[in-house]
Formats: sequence, structure tokens, C-alpha cells
Amino acid sequence: MTETWQPSRDIEIIAGTPPGGGLDRVARALVKAIEAGKLVEVPVKVVNVPGAGARKAWTTVIDNRAGDGHVMAISSPNLTTDYLVGAADFEHDKYTPISTLVTEYIAFAVRADSGLRGGGDLLVHFAQDAGDVTVALSTALGNPNHIALAKLVKQAGGDVNAPAIRVFDSALDCVADVIAGEADVCAVTAASVIAELNAGRLRVIAVSAPARLAAPFAQVPTWSEQGADCVIGAWRGVSGPRWLSAAQVKFWEDLVLAATRQPCWAEDLARLSWSPQVATGAALRDDLTRERDEFVTMLGELGLLKR
Repeated sequence: MTETWQPSRDIEIIAGTPPGGGLDRVARALVKAIEAGKLVEVPVKVVNVPGAGARKAWTTVIDNRAGDGHVMAISSPNLTTDYLVGAADFEHDKYTPISTLVTEYIAFAVRADSGLRGGGDLLVHFAQDAGDVTVALSTALGNPNHIALAKLVKQAGGDVNAPAIRVFDSALDCVADVIAGEADVCAVTAASVIAELNAGRLRVIAVSAPARLAAPFAQVPTWSEQGADCVIGAWRGVSGPRWLSAAQVKFWEDLVLAATRQPCWAEDLARLSWSPQVATGAALRDDLTRERDEFVTMLGELGLLKR
């Protein structure tokens, strides 16, 4: 008889960003889908543990819950990139990856009154004096947002280490930094700029997607359309503590797959400009291995690789 597992108390979904941040949005969308489908018989709640570029969520919560199937965290490529650039001493294999969920592409946004009218203007600035450009990035250096920025600077002929970079724990703080005039541009997940874009306080000059995103980004050209090779996104997924049993892993894989079939999940995909990227099991492990190899190459080429 195959062993099964069911939660016996409240489930916690840990988000390493503040309420409204990128990991928080995914956590709340997942909880909403679980509740909408009545997929579990216990309460499910989001717990925000921001700090240290989302690393605090892992080191203060997940590290202390080994073998506990009642807690999951929203994961991202940062678990790999933080390790490779020397910002953390752990990566995915310290935990139990369950699933990827979505990919978020990166929006490069400026103040509505900025003199940067398009992506081409930013590339010119990078070529002429990259050190004169201040960029707001969310969560950590070396992550996909930073890689996208470095790729653009390098292609423009500038020094990838020259731009002044301001790093924040949440993309919403990056957006606020641009609106306040502290940074010239932010490179953040597209969903993070929607509110200020709709309010007319921001303009998006390019996205790192392979094709144009739907509204409100339908009129925003991709970097490829503007002559730059910069197609890169950041996935969001679910990982648990180390030492989960096979039955616990099976429970969570089934739960995540069922949640992503709920109508409200599809609605959030459209509303937040997310692209679906659901993978579990062997496919997930293969994806993480392939991505790690790609990050080693990209970070090495950009002079950011420390490990």
C-alpha cells in the first residue's frame, strides 16, 4: 500500500518579500487558488518574512522546519544566483523543490517625465557613460534582473560594473525609488510596475520577454525589437524544508497542480502578466540543473561569478 500524507494543522506559505512584493503576490495567488478549489481541509495562510534579499525566509524559517510538510516557501532563481555570486552559502539542493509555477519577465521602467524615451536611449547612456546611470534592482545582485542589466551594458560596450545600483528587498521599493528621482531606471518584474504605470507616474521602455506582453504592456517593445539580446525572466515556484518524505512531496506536487487548474489562477496569470511554467518531479530537477549551468556561464561572462 502506497503511503499517503495529509496536513494535520495550518499550512504556512512563506514569502520572502513584504506584502505586495513579487514573492508575496505568488504566495497569495497560490493560497487563493487552494482555497477556491477547497483543496485542503486545514487553513492556509501567507507568512511574510522579508529581509536579506529574501534569504531571511530560508535561514530563519525553513531551516528550522526540517521534515515538516506544513510549511512551504516561494522560491526563485535567486537560490542559485545568490550562491554563485557569494551572497549565500545555500542553494536549491539544501531544500526540497516541489514545483515551478510562473515566469515573470523584467520591465525596465523610468519616471513618466524621464528623458529616456525608449530602450535605445538607455543603451546610448550605457555606451557613453554607464557610471552615470543609477539603477534600482530588487532583492539581490546577480539575480536575473541584474543579469539582464549587465547583458545590456555589455552589449552597449560599457563596463558592467559601472552603473550605480541600488538594491531593495522589494520591487515596489525600486519603483518608489524611480518615482522619487533617486534612480534613473528600475529593472523589476513586470507586475511590480502595473499600479504606477496605470497611474501615469511611470513609463516602461522595454521588457525582457521573447514577445510583447499583453495589456497594459501591449505597446511596450521588447529588447529584441530594440536591437538588444536580452530575453530573460525569473520563475517563481514552491520549495519545502529538507528531509520531506516521498508522501509529503507527492501531496504538495498534487496540490500545486490542482491549484494551477483553478479558474482564479488563470485570471491572476492574465492580470499580473505572468507566463505559466509548471514543472514538478524529474522535469523540475532537469530544469534546475540546466538553469544552474546557464547561470554559471552567464555570470562568468559578466564577471559576477564568485563560486
